[in-house]
Amino acid sequence: MRVTVLGAGAVGLTTAIRLLEAGCEVRVVTAAPIEATTSWITAGIWFPTHVGPPERVAEWGQRTFEVLAGQARAGVPGVVMRESLALYPSPPGRPDWTASVGPVREAADEELPPRYRYGLRFVVPQAEMPVYQPWLARQVIELGGEIVTRRVGGLAELAGAGVDAVVDCPGLGARELVGDESVYPVRGQIVRVQNPGVTMSVRDEFHRDGRAYVHPRSHDCILGGTLDEHQWDTAPDPGTAEAIVARCAEIVPAIGGAEVIETLAGLRPGRPEVRLEEGPPLPGGARVVHNYGHGGAGITLSWGCAENVVQLLQHAAA
Repeated sequence: MRVTVLGAGAVGLTTAIRLLEAGCEVRVVTAAPIEATTSWITAGIWFPTHVGPPERVAEWGQRTFEVLAGQARAGVPGVVMRESLALYPSPPGRPDWTASVGPVREAADEELPPRYRYGLRFVVPQAEMPVYQPWLARQVIELGGEIVTRRVGGLAELAGAGVDAVVDCPGLGARELVGDESVYPVRGQIVRVQNPGVTMSVRDEFHRDGRAYVHPRSHDCILGGTLDEHQWDTAPDPGTAEAIVARCAEIVPAIGGAEVIETLAGLRPGRPEVRLEEGPPLPGGARVVHNYGHGGAGITLSWGCAENVVQLLQHAAA
């Protein structure tokens, strides 16, 4: 089967890899280099954020957890298992996402930042995207695939002679490419600082001043963040950056004086639910499988969704 994958973010590249491994001929078409994708600036931590539906997210997320954990054990560049702490204003019980994670325990008092009483400790995969995403792209090439930088105005442009299927993974671009107006931007602003020696990922999704998270990487920390729905502006706001640093210093005091490297804003592809399904064929008969709308969980769901795409194409072909 000859397949064109549209998009070279985490979702598009993992989809291409699984299709190549299944024996397909694959070309990835991307409007911009991988360095310009939203995936590139994410912290790459496994955690289902701003995404649905719950039952399929659980399935895709668990499978992706397994793949990333295996890659961490195998020494894949940029992938590690990250000690983590989630903070809560009241006893959290066991949130749904914990079913996909290994051991989860209540944080001891001495593990909590000042003024916090409740937290959960666990370990999840993290993919440092400026390292991991180039590795994904190399895997596509080494498996015999092709990556082409070209902007397209619609899926029909990809259904040339010899194309059996198109898998669209365009993120926010699905709004125009396939006319899906249920796709909308979820603006996220982050601050990147020098890592002062932090090794644990810490998050407070319920902070009184907005979401707060500190995700360490090899040489820096990603501080966040915002979930600004229906906001298209990607210019970082200095006041928002100051507020992010301030609340992140509450949950990880060590980063309070860390040197700021840069402030960034990107647009997550929001949608009420991930769209992963086969749609009507294109003119000429090429099949179409949609794989977009992953919100803030593209890395978290990527491998599970990629394998689901392969299953859809193989099942119908059989």
